[in-house]
Amino acid sequence: MLRFVIKKLLLAVSTLLAVSVLTFGLFFAVPNNPAELMCGNQKVCSPDRLAMIESRMGLDAPVPQQYGEFMKGIFVGRTFGEGDAARECPAPCLGFSFRNDEPVSEIVGRTLPVTLSIVSGAAVVWLLIGITVGMVSALRRGTVFDRGAVGVSLVGASMPILLFGPLLLIVFVYESGLLGYPTYVPITDNPLAWASAMILPWLALGFLNSASYARLSRAQMVETLSEDFVRTARAKGLSKGRVHVRHALRAAITPIVTIAGLDLGTYLGGTVITETIFGFTGLGKASLNAAINLDMPVVMATVLLAAVFIVVANVVVDALYAVIDPRVRLG
Repeated sequence: MLRFVIKKLLLAVSTLLAVSVLTFGLFFAVPNNPAELMCGNQKVCSPDRLAMIESRMGLDAPVPQQYGEFMKGIFVGRTFGEGDAARECPAPCLGFSFRNDEPVSEIVGRTLPVTLSIVSGAAVVWLLIGITVGMVSALRRGTVFDRGAVGVSLVGASMPILLFGPLLLIVFVYESGLLGYPTYVPITDNPLAWASAMILPWLALGFLNSASYARLSRAQMVETLSEDFVRTARAKGLSKGRVHVRHALRAAITPIVTIAGLDLGTYLGGTVITETIFGFTGLGKASLNAAINLDMPVVMATVLLAAVFIVVANVVVDALYAVIDPRVRLG
């Protein structure tokens, strides 16, 4: 088990290094010199000012050295510029925004909790509803409940969040007044207000994703229930609950864990549409605004952070494989 985890961690580290190189390449992929973007228009941007900004940003150094400074800043911090113009950037240093000269780490620190709040609650909703409905549908295959669940899951899987999100706002905020308009409040300030503001985003993202999980878990359970080991467990006289949960569900849940890990990693990188619909400024919306404004340090940070989430999610999924399925450990 330890060798398995170490092997996956080494692969994850090498993957993140490759992603960091590609992410750093984004900085030089823009049509203009990054220093020119920060310098402003030609009337304001004199050659002396441009040279000062290049020195301040470290763009006058060779590219390999710039990459080394970029990676160093993430782990131990770095200093931009020299002399009186020097600025300290503590770790994790991701540079300064072109738009407002704010440290990118502060932008990430302000927006990431919003995205984490949305995704964490939504994940609980889609996993709880999806797996439960899928499992019950498989056990009651052909019944009214099964047909109804399949129909609802088809509708949910085909409904875009651009439609479902505003529909929730109309029903629960504008028409009935049961909920106020969502306004993000940090959980450390007021847990009750935080949860109240998150209800609609959780329902929007969670319900639509639960439809796919319900279909997947139903298909996996139907297939698993016909396996020989399940029939053997029944023949031994084990209770239905033990057969269904301990044996059938444990075998059927492996592909669900895979999809859940990838979804979590992807959504933690940013939920642009959900954040925009409900008026939250999370990591996804911040990255979209940065891309529109060619704010490359913010774009680089959000891309690298999204890659970290996806790679870590894959490592966790691989580790869970070893816990769920003993054959992975033996292999």
